[in-house]
Formats: sequence, structure tokens, C-alpha cells
Amino acid sequence: MVRRSWWLHPAAKPLLFLLCLLPFADLLWGAIANTLGANPAEALIRGLGDWALRFICITLAITPLRVISGQPALARFRRMLGLFAFFYASLHLLAYGWLDQGLDLGEIARDIAKRPFILLGFTTWLLMLPLALTSFNRAIKALGAKRWQLLHKAIYLLSLVAVAHFLWLRAGKNNFTEPLIYLAVLALLLGWRAWRRWRS
Repeated sequence: MVRRSWWLHPAAKPLLFLLCLLPFADLLWGAIANTLGANPAEALIRGLGDWALRFICITLAITPLRVISGQPALARFRRMLGLFAFFYASLHLLAYGWLDQGLDLGEIARDIAKRPFILLGFTTWLLMLPLALTSFNRAIKALGAKRWQLLHKAIYLLSLVAVAHFLWLRAGKNNFTEPLIYLAVLALLLGWRAWRRWRS
């Protein structure tokens, strides 16, 4: 078992920060070196979206891991992980708007209205935006702890919308394997919370 003091070490957060940047560095290098395959734009957009969803799941996993492992210090990493989920989601949205739509805002708006899975993805980002903007101590003080906690419960809803976005995207290719894995992970993480609430 990892010692509790390790999670409180001054180097723990900077190390985690660098680890969270590795997927971005890998995708960026792939784009520069042209190693992302036959359709690099699509690979970059999908890769950034995958990591956004992974970081949402990792953020949701912190509380169960903290409780089950008896490591309360894990909670200090949750905010950073949530912000990295927003970071990758924002890059995913930017890559779509730039590489797929040429940053044509009118075309992007029409595409959002026309394709439901794009609408779900954009809705996920909109739900993440207020959480990212209030993920600072000053915002917590301004909102008050109870209202801040209520606002940040939106992560449960946005996680489901994000998976629905992924499912709808893969529906066109009739390939549901990977989205269903994410759905199972989310069902486990959210089900654990519901079970604890029911027990209490």
C-alpha cells in the first residue's frame, strides 16, 4: 500500500500535472511527425475526445478510491484532474472547429443543430464550463460551500451526456464496444455513490 505521506509530498502534484500532459504531448508529436495515420485530423479530434472522457472517469474515481483505500489525501488531486478533463474537452472542441469546420462559426452552429451527437458533445462542454470556472478557492468562498458542491454535482450529468455523445458517434459505424466499456465504468462509479447514499 502507498504510504499516506506520499500523497502529501510537495512533488506529488507537479508530477501528476506532468503525467496528465503526456497524452497531449503524444498527440501533438504525432501531429508534427505525421504519425497519426491516414486521417490525422480525425485521429487528433478523436484522441483528444477520448482523453477528455478518460479524465472525467478518473476524476469520478477519486472519491471511491479515497474511501476504499483509506487515503483521504487523494482528494487533493481531484480538482486538477477535473480541470484536465476540461482541458482535453476544450482542445477536442477546438480541434473539431478548426480541423473539421475551418473555424467557421456559422458552419459549426449548423453542424451542432444538424447532428445530435455533435449537440451532445457541445452540451457536455457547456456543462463542464461553469465547473472549470468555479474550480478555485475564491469561487468556493463566493458561492458558499453548499451551493458550490451542488453546482459541481453536474459532473454526474455531464459524464452521462459525454458517454451518450460517444455512443451516438459510434452508432453510425455500429461499433459500440468502446463506448459500452465507458458506460460500464460510469455505471460502477455512479452506482457506488448511489449505494453509499442508500446505505446512509
